[in-house]
Amino acid sequence: MRADQVAGLPLLSVKVDREKIARYGIAAENVLAAVEAGGAGRVVGTVFEGQRRFGLAVRLKQDGNLSPDGFASLPVAGKDGMLIPLGQLASVKVEEGPAQVSREDIQRRIVIQTNVRGRDLGGFVADAQSAIQKNLKLPAGYYVQWGGQFENLDRASRRLMIVVPLALALIFVMLYTMFNSFRPALLIYLNIPLAATGGIVALFLRGLPFSISAGVGFIALFGVAVLNGVVLISYILQMRSEGATAREAAVRGAEIRLRPVLMTALVASLGFVPMALSHGAGAEVQRPLATVVIGGLITSTLLTLVVLPALYAWVEGRRESRETGSGTQNKMEETV
Repeated sequence: MRADQVAGLPLLSVKVDREKIARYGIAAENVLAAVEAGGAGRVVGTVFEGQRRFGLAVRLKQDGNLSPDGFASLPVAGKDGMLIPLGQLASVKVEEGPAQVSREDIQRRIVIQTNVRGRDLGGFVADAQSAIQKNLKLPAGYYVQWGGQFENLDRASRRLMIVVPLALALIFVMLYTMFNSFRPALLIYLNIPLAATGGIVALFLRGLPFSISAGVGFIALFGVAVLNGVVLISYILQMRSEGATAREAAVRGAEIRLRPVLMTALVASLGFVPMALSHGAGAEVQRPLATVVIGGLITSTLLTLVVLPALYAWVEGRRESRETGSGTQNKMEETV
């Protein structure tokens, strides 16, 4: 951790005692003139050299920097021409002053920098904010603003809050457009929570935080999970169009589409294994993304081949039963 060095610069402080200068009949302006002459110098005129101008300053002869005692001995002229030491008219001492004054938007600013290692940035800042609120009472006019990489993280998180719901909505719209039916689109859409469960569990088991790269990994995972669902449901609907029952189509579809679904998941998972095991530069970005994709594909693939056919058979089986019962009742009414 490193903070701006805002103090530590020695300054020579001269504070005029107005009661003393009134006793001697000396104006404060004369005291300040002596201080300027003993320090950087007092400009008393202008020297012209052609078109150039130079300020003419008067400065007392000094052998190096004056000490507080030497500065206090500077003579100040009184109204009768009497010379009085500066130390009898003002207090002269060395004080610690500001080394620098940084500003941003016309306000003073102090920067405190720190590096976070061994934990996630968002969790560290959340703990730091909680500790500051509990243990630090800021004076009036002071406030704390968190910037740097956390500011980028916060900005990206707010952007993901818009991008992720938008991506999920577009996926559902595309599924509905593809099948022109609400029921198969909703069944395929169930792959998304199944995949998200595996990604969350994988992050927890590896002790990785939810970061921006993990959020991007979830978006990529949802696309692969939906693709597996489309491959399975498309074949099931094809068999249904050929006259198979819902149960027969679900079982047969899971058997026939086992290899394509597994190959899709394995190719995607194996491609992310080097990223999941990386420890070099950029590993803090690669590991969460790859972990989410691999963990989500494991659960999504297994549940796609088991849960999705079972749900389809159950939903379509109930619909067939209702239609069969309805048709039988209509026939009985016609017979009567």
